[in-house]
Amino acid sequence: MKKRIIDISVAGILLLLANACQEVEKIASTPIPTLEKHTSGYTLYVDGQPFTILGGQCGNSSNWPATLPQVWETMRGMNANTLEIPVYWEEIEAKEGEYDFSSVQLLLDQARNEDMRLVLLWFATWKNGSNHYTPEWFKQDSGQYFNTVGKDGQQVDSPSPHCKAAMEKDAAAFRELMKYLKENDPCHTVIMVQVENEPGTWGSVRDYSRSNDKLFSENVPDALLKPEILKELGAKAESGNWKAVFGERADEYFNAWHIASYIEHVAAAGKAVNPLPLYVNAALRDPLSNPPATQYESGGPTDNVIAIYKAAAPHIDICAPDIYLQGDANVLTVIDLYDREDNALFVPETGGNVKYLYEVLTKGIGFSPFGVDGRMNEESPLSKEYKLLKPIAGKLAEWQKEGMLYSATEPEGEYVKELDLGEWKAIMTFGKSRRSNSIPTGERKGSGSQSTGKAFFVKFAEGDFLAMGTNVRFTFEPSGKNAGRAWHYLRVEEGCFNENGEWVMRRVLNGDQTDWGGPFIGDEPGMLRIRVYSREPRN
Repeated sequence: MKKRIIDISVAGILLLLANACQEVEKIASTPIPTLEKHTSGYTLYVDGQPFTILGGQCGNSSNWPATLPQVWETMRGMNANTLEIPVYWEEIEAKEGEYDFSSVQLLLDQARNEDMRLVLLWFATWKNGSNHYTPEWFKQDSGQYFNTVGKDGQQVDSPSPHCKAAMEKDAAAFRELMKYLKENDPCHTVIMVQVENEPGTWGSVRDYSRSNDKLFSENVPDALLKPEILKELGAKAESGNWKAVFGERADEYFNAWHIASYIEHVAAAGKAVNPLPLYVNAALRDPLSNPPATQYESGGPTDNVIAIYKAAAPHIDICAPDIYLQGDANVLTVIDLYDREDNALFVPETGGNVKYLYEVLTKGIGFSPFGVDGRMNEESPLSKEYKLLKPIAGKLAEWQKEGMLYSATEPEGEYVKELDLGEWKAIMTFGKSRRSNSIPTGERKGSGSQSTGKAFFVKFAEGDFLAMGTNVRFTFEPSGKNAGRAWHYLRVEEGCFNENGEWVMRRVLNGDQTDWGGPFIGDEPGMLRIRVYSREPRN
């Protein structure tokens, strides 16, 4: 009997060891997150599978053991799959040359327990144009780690991108962070890292110290003299010094080049040990009026200097807009400006307005509002959207890659919008229970004061769609070779996807729910599987 017990115990231990070995092998074989370009844009891959970031960013001061429970409660409530959270240089290297990653390890452990991915935000040399997150020893040596000098000769509250001592310290600390992740996060809980936070210069367009005035008088680097870059930057000449080539924008472009070069040095140091996707985020300028750089954070990755960042910082994968602007013209323009052939669209910060969620997901890799802890819950509009989208987050990325996604927002001042879906045209009527066929021609405009409607389509085949939205009614018209034919709904299902990504029908809509202007989705976001058909003409 005793021998049998020993034999069973040994067998159990061997089984546990075998399972542990299999788990280690599985983790070791997990591919690192990557960003890959394709004909329809970019796809983020996590664990080798397409992934869409349905994110939330916590407040600046939320990465502390006492406040993390509220962060996780919020993230659970909002049905997010990714938390964006800062890590602080001032805490990680509180003593020069000594690194403490206990706060990072706590994040990794808790995120795994919550089944949540992480995007870490490296708050270091720049945080909203200032250097308030640098360590105390750094702040107290302002002679070695100096700030930008304004035109009046006074230092401003922004670090100088020409301070090589600061750059080397930042790069060394960032390298240690990325090394720690490499050694302690083999399952890639962290899928991406933001380098700095809204870098740029406040109170001065560039550093006007005497040494930098001399540098400013030198020739523009060859990397910016490529014809396509010169054209995008509106160059006045093909070569020469900064003023000769870029005219009135010379000071700003000079500053952008040197800030981007500084960030490149930091990013390259980190990627050398752990090549996770990296991005920088932008405090935006007015995208419509081309204002002077005195009116915004000069030198940051604003829309007019993306080409400079791409040339100066090749180890940065994405220039990402923080969208707090209001109004369709501003927001949709920013989305288009950052959705470039050489840049994946990612919105790492935005306000609480979810109107543009579908527009971002149609073109980009992810969406994340800022300051969610304590503000978002199960009843917030975004939480309800994420609840529907989370089971198909991977499929969304696949469908986007295949060019199957379409979206529309309620135009400001109008009720009706049309969308070309190939052989079919979708006609969306926005507003509570409003029908397009009940609005007289010429009266499809409104005040736009409640312009909150939106629509999202996945096109599985001609006439076969998944439709999602809020405050929108859907109807269709045949187009192309079938234009002018009579048509109707073949089948309309109301439902959602379960946790396995399988469609679950709640009910079939017909009769009054389809015949009076088409199926309607109200304030609560909903999903419909819609199939339509056209009738053969009859003489």
